[in-house]
Amino acid sequence: MEQQKINSKKFGDMPVEDFRKHGHEMIEWIADYLENIEQYPVFPNIYPGEIKNKIPLHPPVKGESIENIFSDFEKIIVPGTTHWNHPGFMAYFNSSASTPGILAELLSAALNANGMIWKTSPSATELELASLNWLRQMLGLNDKFMGIIYDTASISSMHAIAAAREQLKEYQFKEKGMTGRKDVPRLRLYASEHAHSSIDKGALTLGIGIEGIRKIPVNKEFKMIPTDLTKAINEDRKNGWCPFCVVATVGTTSTTSIDPVDKIADICERENIWLHVDGAHGGSAAIIPEMQWILKGTERADSFLVNPHKWLFHPVDITAFYTRKPDVLKRAFSLVADYLKTSEAKVDNYMDYGIQLGRRFRALKLWFVIRYFGVEGLRERLRYHLYLGKEFTKWIDEHPNFERMAPVPMSTICFRLHPKNINAEKELEELNLRFFNELDTSGDIMISHTRLNDKYVLRVNMSGLRMELKHIEKAWEIIRTKGEATLMKV
Repeated sequence: MEQQKINSKKFGDMPVEDFRKHGHEMIEWIADYLENIEQYPVFPNIYPGEIKNKIPLHPPVKGESIENIFSDFEKIIVPGTTHWNHPGFMAYFNSSASTPGILAELLSAALNANGMIWKTSPSATELELASLNWLRQMLGLNDKFMGIIYDTASISSMHAIAAAREQLKEYQFKEKGMTGRKDVPRLRLYASEHAHSSIDKGALTLGIGIEGIRKIPVNKEFKMIPTDLTKAINEDRKNGWCPFCVVATVGTTSTTSIDPVDKIADICERENIWLHVDGAHGGSAAIIPEMQWILKGTERADSFLVNPHKWLFHPVDITAFYTRKPDVLKRAFSLVADYLKTSEAKVDNYMDYGIQLGRRFRALKLWFVIRYFGVEGLRERLRYHLYLGKEFTKWIDEHPNFERMAPVPMSTICFRLHPKNINAEKELEELNLRFFNELDTSGDIMISHTRLNDKYVLRVNMSGLRMELKHIEKAWEIIRTKGEATLMKV
């Protein structure tokens, strides 16, 4: 029986001419989306499950056209999207994507490079080295720091904690593990009460346990108190704990407070404890010469991170992680299977410095963004955000019905409604909960909330690429008007 001929074209990719056509159409859509983004509500007016219920339960048996897929993208996905690029997005920390970053992501996807070792993509490896060197210089850090790109600050901090644990060479954690051993003391990690929750999650993942995390009190400016850190370390040593890691924060999540890193570094050096500095959002401000004071002491840290996808306008996700002890980090993670061994000498294989083997070409967007805006262009945009923060702070301070709840070292403002006739904390909390719910349904702005000294507080952040003074003025008008309307119902 004659073997049936197989048409190999049936099993290939989308025809290039179709890709070219649809690619042009989507670039046009993205350009229109960004140009007209203020036409969208910041937060979609939908209920949980609404998007999922519009997606068929079973996958299509036959392939569908890009026209149909993209039509559903516009009809189903876009209406259910929170628009982080919107200038009215003032919640959390902004993560606004610049167009050069978006273009770099497109090229990265097209190249589809896997930078696990030098040989699998020399450009990915060497551009990562070069672009991280640029960013290091912009931040004012010395050349004793080696850089590596991870996806998020959460994963980066977990790597720092793992390196801190590995620094305790006498316990051979990599070889023997942590469980079922009587020769290992309980490990203790220290962070301020306002450290990001990812620190706790990283410690939990590594087997430190909740009891192994000790939170250090903060002062009235929400900065870690160094004397309390010293006291905690001394107390723990007496009780058989092994202090191994301290996490300081430059730009805490709630208030962007800056821990006194230089004083904390003194303690860590004296006690031989790993110091990790989390500068996920706030660290970016150090590219401005007059703001480099925020990293004072970081040059003595064992590790440091900053997220370009937060305040340097990169699409999610990219975290720049730096360490002065790459040998310790490598010792914690290097495990080379035979099929990954190569003959090249004196090359950096980034798989040796983390849990990931496969690694996206994230450095491409760092290179694009820095080159497109230039150092001065990025500095001026951050300076403008600091100015917007000062303007909003002034409006809060001058209004009799609002109370600012924290210092404003950067461009994040914490505040609440507090009319003169209400002083009971329970009433104030109920009032601000109602106020927040009113703001949350406005559609024109999106803000967030937090707790400071056990008080319910509202929070805005000005660090979006497309934010202008007019957007801040509009936000203040909405906040002021809805605040007055909330008070009328009291």
